[in-house]
Amino acid sequence: MAMGLGEELARWLSGCRTLVVMGIGNPLRRDDAVGLELVRALRGRVPEGVVLLECGPVPENLLGQVRRARPSHVLLVDAAELGARPGEARLIGPDRIRGVAISTHKPPLHITAGYIKRTMGAEVALLAIQPADTGFGEGLTPELEEAVAALADAVSEALRTSLSRSAPGAPEA
Repeated sequence: MAMGLGEELARWLSGCRTLVVMGIGNPLRRDDAVGLELVRALRGRVPEGVVLLECGPVPENLLGQVRRARPSHVLLVDAAELGARPGEARLIGPDRIRGVAISTHKPPLHITAGYIKRTMGAEVALLAIQPADTGFGEGLTPELEEAVAALADAVSEALRTSLSRSAPGAPEA
């Protein structure tokens, strides 16, 4: 899971100058909070040029902060129904976000993604993570806790690799 995803993420980040990672989810709906938890797990593990935002269930409320960061890339991270094993993650491009069932957000994420791309000119993708339980309650299921740890490793490695190559004056790999 994490190895292929890390490579895919590194490819998507090609040419990235500034990345905003928007962790999305409702902390009162169990695994729906996986986006928030992944952002928390990335704190202190990302290179300069990465802005981590805990958006809760309303990512559109933080669009002003996203705009101020002047991102070249925006990664939305959220629980999504992928028909996969709990904790499995996929990187989904902006053209396919509309087709992904995401549990608790209004407006739908494809509208937020389109707005970011249209008004800020940033590349946008969704890191979609299959939940096990989005019923009422707090805390991730054990499967999602394990997935967050593995994903934090894969994402932080992809960011270090990609952003060090993309930095001005960085040697070509």
